[in-house]
Amino acid sequence: METPLPGRDEAIRFVRSDRLRTLAFLDRVPARAITTTGLGGGDWSPKDMLGHLESWEQHALDALDAWSLGRVAPSDHALRTVGLDPFNLAEVARKARWSVARTVDSAAATHRRLVAALGAISDDAWTARPTKREKRSLGTHLGGILGGPAGPFRHDVAHHPDLEAFVAAHTR
Repeated sequence: METPLPGRDEAIRFVRSDRLRTLAFLDRVPARAITTTGLGGGDWSPKDMLGHLESWEQHALDALDAWSLGRVAPSDHALRTVGLDPFNLAEVARKARWSVARTVDSAAATHRRLVAALGAISDDAWTARPTKREKRSLGTHLGGILGGPAGPFRHDVAHHPDLEAFVAAHTR
């Protein structure tokens, strides 16, 4: 059963509250472990994960810009040509040399821009197609870019179990 599309205001609440929970987990990570890999049993650190979340929020902003010009979202093109995992890995690699402070600041700024952009979308635009070529509504499409297994606009939540486990393993 498909998760129903939230309205714009509910989507904003999800994005904001889920990020606050992400930041609460990150606040519990000891400073010495913020760049330690092993998140989710993999190669990412908590800093990498925050950069990953920011990347997808930027992809949503880039999609809004592209759609305003009647173009395909850059993330849609990249996903079709290189696939999800290589696309994610390229973004993590691009930000790998960033300091923790730069990552945190950049993620916060992108998040603020995203929330403002979502808030600026009218109710009519939310349910309209982003371009004439799209079959789904703007809200549905954004919900996919910012979504996860918990549903549209719930990307952060997908990483909470791994963050919680990482915190538990590094605060003993």
